[in-house]
Amino acid sequence: MRIQFRRPQLPLLAASLVIAICLVAIGVGVSVAVTGTGREGLPDAIEQIDPTRSASQVPSQTQVFVDLQVGFTGVLIIDGLELETINLDEVRGNAKPGQEITLPPTTIFEPGNATLTFDPSPESTISEFSQGEHIVKVIYWKLIEGRGRARSYTWSFTVF
Repeated sequence: MRIQFRRPQLPLLAASLVIAICLVAIGVGVSVAVTGTGREGLPDAIEQIDPTRSASQVPSQTQVFVDLQVGFTGVLIIDGLELETINLDEVRGNAKPGQEITLPPTTIFEPGNATLTFDPSPESTISEFSQGEHIVKVIYWKLIEGRGRARSYTWSFTVF
């Protein structure tokens, strides 16, 4: 009894090889891809910023937001001007649950979420962002270490 082998069909073999190479390339691409906040290159202590780095087409009344890791605090410097930072717990004071409070027109630090938020308004130092590029610098530090051990992160965005 003699075993006979079929000749391989070259077009079918070539198509199978191309499909295998494409599947390997997709797998490699997915494994090395950096997406979301990982591509922003934020320091470990900063979880999120808004507007994002190099954002364009940002409205003039946009909010500047920095989400720090728990245990950190900081200040915002926008276009070279350090904005006063108020702790939200101090603003609440003796407010009763559900009572509305008025936020001052400056940077608000919310210690429960470790966030810094600045909203331009006519009452604040920056009433709105003018057209063009704006540079934001956040100086941040661990609450237990103090500002003497602060680090910083700078980014920019463009208002249309």
